[in-house]
Formats: sequence, structure tokens, C-alpha cells
Amino acid sequence: MLLNNTLDLPDNTTLPGTTSPAMPFVFVGDEAFALGEHLMRPYSSRGLSIARRVFNYRLTRARRVVECAFDILANKWCFLHTPIHLKLKTAISAVKAACVLHNFVRERDGYNFEDSLSHSLESHLPSVVRGHRQGAAVREHFTAYFMSPHGALPWQLEAI
Repeated sequence: MLLNNTLDLPDNTTLPGTTSPAMPFVFVGDEAFALGEHLMRPYSSRGLSIARRVFNYRLTRARRVVECAFDILANKWCFLHTPIHLKLKTAISAVKAACVLHNFVRERDGYNFEDSLSHSLESHLPSVVRGHRQGAAVREHFTAYFMSPHGALPWQLEAI
């Protein structure tokens, strides 16, 4: 579904503080995944520039946040600990229901979602570019953004 662009992803959007180009929403992965327009993976670790090291750090940090969030969700809804033996449409509905119920329980218990927005847990390309090349162009744009005044974190250079 990800490789053949059949996912129902939001429309491309500009990154905060920028006006163009509109960037696709992406999934974060590790070195085991192939780079694609909607799937970011780190640069290989040999001879990286500072900007590429920052990108790898930011991507890895985002992946850890997602993994921690999934662990929290899976610990509440145990069916997420094992392969889901349902039809795809039913599995998608079950995971969405778990997310909604999780958020409902957190809200009921006094968790303020807006508070999490103020604390960072840790970022339209030409149609002639396809596959890996398009993914590489998206990754390069994120790399440049993470080094720009709008996308940089004050402490990111100390973390690499």
C-alpha cells in the first residue's frame, strides 16, 4: 500500500515557517526500509556531513517517539502485541478504535492533550522524479529544513 501510493494520506503541506515546496507526509523507518517518497530512512553512516548527521538524529528521535507511543497503546490494548488476524479493513478499524478509546480514557483521566503539543518529544516535488530518487529529494529537503532557522532545534548540534 505504501509503495504503490494507495494509502489515504493527507495532502502535501508546507513545513512550518516555509512557503514552498509542499512536502509529503512521511513514515519514519530504520535502515531496514527502502527510501521512498512517503518513507524516510537514515543516511548510511559513512562520512556524513553535519546536516546529514542532524537528519539521522532527528529521524531516529522521531522513530523512538513513535515506538514509545505504540508501546503505551499496545500495553493498554493487548491485541496489538501479536499479529492481527483480521481482514485488512477490520484490522484498520480495530487499530483506529484502540487509538480513539486510548485518547478517550486519557482525557477522562485528566490528561491534557494540548500540554503535549507545547513540549517537543524529540519535520510539491516534480512529478518526473520517481521512487528512490523522489524519496532522496524529500529527504534532502527535510535535511535542509532541519538546518534552517525555522526547522533547527537549539540543541541538535550538541546531540550528534
